[in-house]
Amino acid sequence: MVLDPDSELLAGLDAETAGRILAPGSRVAMPAGSVLFGIGAQADNLFLIERGRVSLTLPMQVNGREADLLVEEKSPGQVVGWSAVIPPHRFTMQGKASLDTELVAIPRSALLELFAAQPEIAYLVTRNIAAVVGQRLQVFQAMWLRQMQRILEMHAA
Repeated sequence: MVLDPDSELLAGLDAETAGRILAPGSRVAMPAGSVLFGIGAQADNLFLIERGRVSLTLPMQVNGREADLLVEEKSPGQVVGWSAVIPPHRFTMQGKASLDTELVAIPRSALLELFAAQPEIAYLVTRNIAAVVGQRLQVFQAMWLRQMQRILEMHAA
């Protein structure tokens, strides 16, 4: 697997360590519009995007119909499915290919085995994943603040 060593998951890792993380991975091709994972599904793989885009959405009820609320769109070099590494290992959103997309799927079992054998790799990778989780929290905070502002403006009117 050849990925940018500066990708979210591999940032700060040397080529040998990055290779050990990617070695158990397999390529996955997703046509545009196909679902990579659903909310609540077992998170058995961590995914690195090589080409294309993945939309992360939450299902919402809008006027009696279900609609997908776009939370983030991820592109090459970025990681989706960090729930594979973070318990309880269930996806917290739906991931769908926005375009024809190619990813590397890294099995959770292989990652955890590598982490157990080499805790220094576990530290580096989980540090990188923590940065991704932190970015997601910032997105949700911004969404929540916008909604609170709307509510306050409605009540003030």
